[in-house]
This record gives sequence, structure tokens and C-alpha cells, in this order.
Amino acid sequence: MTFDSLTDGPRAYLILALLALALYLPGINVFPVTDRDEARFAQATRQMVESGDYINIRFQDSPRNKKPAGIHWLQAGAVLGPGGGDTAPIWPYRLPSALGAMAAVLALFALARPAFGRQVAFLGAVILGSAILTVVEAHIAKTDAFLLFSVIVAQGALMGIYRSGRAGARASPARAMVFWGALGTAILIKGPVLPFIVALTLAALAIADRWAGIRANLWAGLRPLPGLALAAAIAAPWYIAVTLGGSDFVFGAVTEDLLPKLLGAQESHGGPPGTYLALAPITFWPGVLLLPFGLIWAWRNRRDPGPRFCLAWLIPAWLAFELIPTKLAHYVLPLYPAAALLAATAAVDGRDWLAAALDRWPARAWLALWCLAGLALAALAPAAAYFAAGAIPPLAWAPAAAGGLVLVAGVAGHIRHDARLMVLGPVPAMILFLGLTFAAALPAIPELWPSAGVRALVEAHRPPGGAPVAAAGFHEPSLVFALGTETLLTQAGGAARHLAQRPGALALIEARREAKFRAALRRLGLTAVALGTVRGVNVAKGKAVSLTLYRAGPARP
Repeated sequence: MTFDSLTDGPRAYLILALLALALYLPGINVFPVTDRDEARFAQATRQMVESGDYINIRFQDSPRNKKPAGIHWLQAGAVLGPGGGDTAPIWPYRLPSALGAMAAVLALFALARPAFGRQVAFLGAVILGSAILTVVEAHIAKTDAFLLFSVIVAQGALMGIYRSGRAGARASPARAMVFWGALGTAILIKGPVLPFIVALTLAALAIADRWAGIRANLWAGLRPLPGLALAAAIAAPWYIAVTLGGSDFVFGAVTEDLLPKLLGAQESHGGPPGTYLALAPITFWPGVLLLPFGLIWAWRNRRDPGPRFCLAWLIPAWLAFELIPTKLAHYVLPLYPAAALLAATAAVDGRDWLAAALDRWPARAWLALWCLAGLALAALAPAAAYFAAGAIPPLAWAPAAAGGLVLVAGVAGHIRHDARLMVLGPVPAMILFLGLTFAAALPAIPELWPSAGVRALVEAHRPPGGAPVAAAGFHEPSLVFALGTETLLTQAGGAARHLAQRPGALALIEARREAKFRAALRRLGLTAVALGTVRGVNVAKGKAVSLTLYRAGPARP
């Protein structure tokens, strides 16, 4: 079977769908809930299902004015469907992310074909789908994987409208409505992120086209009046409902989430300009091997509508994200489809030029850096095990070996000057590497998941229908998801009072709070019996924790 036949007709969609499932499904039902964002999203969705209130977003008793309700509705649908309801484990909450990432891969292939051709679109979809950041986001219950799908649909439709305008034609109303529909959906998923990217893309195209004397007639093709009405019809009802219900979501989202990210490093997630560029060899691996060549080739062919649009999509928004003080690796994921298409363009349209470029020393230096990034990723599971437990279980070495196979395939393609091999060769090893990481290596390190250990300990000692657990010194969201919405996050004195007031109740005390807890017990005339201890690492803080579960003992004489 030739490469050209792989990219033709329904076969290409089937291959891409199977690739996505092989990359995104392994492990989503095995490795425990992660802190902190995933646990917060999943717990807020669980509380929607528990309460039947699908308008207001809450984490325990506090409003969660961070992201709109769209992703919670998708998660709730998965939980109420195959997941089994409000007692569901974490995996159904992750399904919208996995399926959203798969839909993103298919959408990129479908929407890039008219501008770039089948081969470029197929390779671009493979590069995006197998990128480390895409796979990670597909495995956790957050907004970003499904947002990626909305971004690709909107930007893909906008690229088609732009190409029609460049040809002197007006795009079909259906294409414009697809754009506005995806925009409205993205606003309901993650607020202003996609409008921000679209605005920068349009501004860059307008400025660059004006300088180059190119006429695109883009605004008329967008059909803004009916389009805005469609986007509003999708996104506005929930915003109106949550506001009329007395929530200050919009004000809180702006003042507690958006502005702090723009004005400072929110929750210590800061970094200087250039952070995302420095992270790209890891987050966009392995397809990043072709990215520098894709950027050069696209710039040389920047008058062509496809490369021109992708440069306008990628560069201004990337610069803007670099300037925003708050830095989180997934913020630039909506720009990776453009990067993937540019890398694929160099592999197909610039094949002869690329073959010559691979012989030069900058290409060899970039290959060496790519190999170093791969070695770092291969060492991740063993390093995490050693950091958390001081020992490396045998399963942690399995993905390291598979990561070595990825390196071999990429280097072989580079040596043979075969760009398609550089993209497709690592894919089977990537499936093995990532599958072993998520399904075997990470779950084999229990110290990384102290909340999961606590849940097992509590289930062994709390009778059915027993009182909620009080926790002092360890308040991570994963603990609430593990033990239930009624979990009491308190201080040492509050945990002692909880044991006094609720016969048979349990209290979880972190070692640093032991002295205060015992002092509070003495003041109340109580003793406590230790039922077991869970030791591990609070990954969100990078600190070791020792969590002991207590039940009230006999009263002091």
C-alpha cells in the first residue's frame, strides 16, 4: 500500500481515527485523577450531576468562576451515559477530552485538504495527533482537548473563506456558519480564547495582505450579522441564565481568572518570554523535528494562501502568549494545528529542498536537540518513580525502552532524508511509549497518587453511609473527588472537633499537623486511634506528604 493510497478517501479517516484511539484511550481508566485542574473540573461536574443544577458551577460550597459550563455538560453526559452516575470513577469525565482530541485530528485532515492537499493534511493530522501535549490533554478531564477541536473547525472554516476571497469569490453561507458555530461553542467551552486567536489571525492577514497588495474580501465572506447571531444563540443562553440566577460568574471570571493571568503569574505559573519556545521541543515532540523547516518553507512561500494563513494563525498569537505573564504549557495548544500543517508542508511540498537542508550542520544540531528531548521524555517515568518513591519499579522502564524506538525511527528518517519516514516512522513506537506510560508506568507509582491511597484506606475503615472525612494539612482537589463532595477540608482543631461531634467519624491528618491535632484532642478530652498511613508526594506542591487516618478512641479519664 502506497502513501498516496493511505491518504485517499474513507481509508484516511479510518486510519487517523484508529491512531487517535490507540494514542488517547490507553490508561484513561487506570491512572488516578490528577491535581489540580482535572480534579476541580471533574468534581464540579460531579456536583452538577449530584444536585441537578447544570447552570451554576461549584467546587464544594464555593462558586467556581473559572471556565464556562460547556465542558461540564459534556462530562456530565458521559457520566450519566456510560459512566454510571455521580459515583462514577474518573474515566468517563475524561471521555470528552479523548473524543475531542480525536475529532480535532479528523477535522484538521478534512479542513486542511482543500488548501494543502491530501498528503500534507494527513501528515499534519498525524503530527498534531501524536504530539506529547495533545496526548496528555486527551488523557485528562479539562477543557483544552475539546477546545482544540473547536479551534480547528473555526480556523479551518476561516481558512476556506480566506482562500475564496483571495480567488475573488464569496464563500458559501454554510462555511461561514460553521465558523461562527465553532466560535460560539469555543466561547461556551473556554470563554475568550478562540475569539482572541481569531482576532489576531484576521489582523495579521489584513496587515500582511495590505502590504503585499493582496485583496481577500474576507469580511463579506464571514457574513457577520447572521454569524454573530448564531454564535450568540449557542453561547449566550448559559451566560444569561447564570447571571439571572444571581451568580457573579462573568465578573468573577474576569477578576479572578482572566485579569490575574494577564497582569501577573497566577498561582506561581510564571515564566519569561520565550518559555513556550523553550518547551516546544518537549510539548510538540516528535513532530517538532520538522517544525523549523516548515517555518522556513512557509515563509519562502508566504504568498500562497495556505501557508500565509497558518503563519497568521501561529505567529501573532504565539508572541501574545509569550508576553502574558502566566505560563502554562497547554495555553499554546490551539496554535499547534498551524505548526503541524507547516511542518507537513515542508515534508511534502518542500521535499527536495528539505533533503538538501538535512545535510547541513544546523539540521544535524536540531536532530541532536530533538534526541535530547526524546531522552528526557523517555526518562520521565523512571525519574518520577525515583523522586516519589526512591526506587524505580520495573514497569517504569518499559516506556523508556519504547521511547528509544521513537528516537531510532526519527534518526533513521533523517539519515535517509525521508521526511515522511520522519513523521510516520515514530508513530508505532509512540503508541507503545505513551500507552505504557499512561496504562502501566504511572499507575505503578502509588506515591504519585496519595489521594487514591487515602481512598482505599478510608473504604477499608468507613462503614457505608458513614460521616464525611475531615482532612487537615492536605487539601488537594483530588482528595475531594476521591472521598466525596462532603469531605471537610479544615485545620487540625476542626478535625479534632469533627471526631468529637460525629461518632465513628474519620480524620486525615498530614504529619506536619500532628502536634496541633493531638493538642486539640487533649483539650477536648479525646484520644485517637491511627488506622493507617499513606505516604507519597503532593505533585502540585512538589513536597512529600505523610497522611494518617484516625478514628476517635476512648475518652481520656
